[in-house]
Amino acid sequence: MVKAIIKIPRKIKKNLYHPKLNTTKAYYGLDSNIKFCKSCTYSNQKPNSEKEYKHKIKTKKPSLKLNKDNICNACYIQKFKSETNWKKREDLLKKLCDKHRKNDGSYDCIIPGSGGKDSFYTSYKLKFEYGMNPLTITYAPHIYTDWGYQNFKSWIGTGFDNFLFTPNIKVHRLLTRLALENLFHPFQPFMFGQNYLTPKIAADKFKIKLVFYGESPLEYGNADNKNSPIKDPKYYTSSNPLNTSIAGIPIKNLIKDFKLKRSDLENYLPISVKDFKKSSTEIHYLGYYIPWHPQAAYYYAVEKGGFKPSPERTPGTYSKYASIDDKIDDLHFYTTFIKFGMGRATYDSSQEIRNDEITREEGIQLVKQFDGEYPTRFEDELFKYLSINKKDFPLTHKLFEEPVMTKKYFNLLTDKFRSPHIWMYEKNKWKLRKTIYND
Repeated sequence: MVKAIIKIPRKIKKNLYHPKLNTTKAYYGLDSNIKFCKSCTYSNQKPNSEKEYKHKIKTKKPSLKLNKDNICNACYIQKFKSETNWKKREDLLKKLCDKHRKNDGSYDCIIPGSGGKDSFYTSYKLKFEYGMNPLTITYAPHIYTDWGYQNFKSWIGTGFDNFLFTPNIKVHRLLTRLALENLFHPFQPFMFGQNYLTPKIAADKFKIKLVFYGESPLEYGNADNKNSPIKDPKYYTSSNPLNTSIAGIPIKNLIKDFKLKRSDLENYLPISVKDFKKSSTEIHYLGYYIPWHPQAAYYYAVEKGGFKPSPERTPGTYSKYASIDDKIDDLHFYTTFIKFGMGRATYDSSQEIRNDEITREEGIQLVKQFDGEYPTRFEDELFKYLSINKKDFPLTHKLFEEPVMTKKYFNLLTDKFRSPHIWMYEKNKWKLRKTIYND
């Protein structure tokens, strides 16, 4: 008889979330003293970039830093951007393009993307304004939204070749469910494919030496980027790719216990340090060389390629034009809110405050109104996707005590990942212990 590996979450101890506790435990290595940026709506709970392939449930997450004046790294960088000599930066971009441009018109750079505003802006700029010959690469979303797929087609229709990689759907579903169970991070397998596939395609398949992403992680306060134009290889390379984890589970255990093959997992594995160095591939951020403005990228994509926003407001926020191509995005931002007390409205408002689109006071009210809203619009479809049913998984479903995802089961998982220093349980309701609108 097969023994279940993934157990039903136990009910949590509500006394750990009593509203009058003076000392509470902080999960994920977060600072137990919650502080908010005095310039935007970020808090010091915001997770920053890490070697995602090392992420397990007990991993301590690097988080956003605030200076002595309680100004976050992202806002500090915005001030630095206003003092940047962008003419010199663009000259560096032109030299980089001149170095790599192929005179015969063959591919000379790779641009990963989904056809959203940022990848459209990056690719169109480089091809039609800087004379490059890009190959675009797309790692397929879990489940396309109708408008996301239309934008993808519109993007390619403006004059780009595209390499679309669609992972084994059954494997992807399984890994997404495991990432939800173990890390409450349903977006992680997609992030792996999105970040790890491109260097492999560039280095191994097409021998292309230059890759461009759009905005730099500095825009979101990732301090260790050191204002470099180059994406740090530590985030997508490994000295031993097989000695990594997916969904918090070591590769060897995924192969042994879940009967997956190396070929099933290949697109989720980082490229080896040795192979990447040998390839001499460089991965750059276009946002280092030219001023990056998300709304400007949106209007540019609308004008040049017919980009269309979502026909409805995205759950958990007020916006319609960012991260709209994958239905599981809704669930991803909700799980982020549960783990870190920050939802999609916090991310959107912070960015728009830094770009002078809204005031901090307006941002705070938007956070109060929308942050943490549970997404219902794709709920049935997403729970079906996350269910490891007997028909599709005749062997693997036995490894789950409860293979079917339901709202009741999802709620059990949700409570499991609530950190007591962020959440309290009062009058039969979950509430944030500290909020920016009551700070």
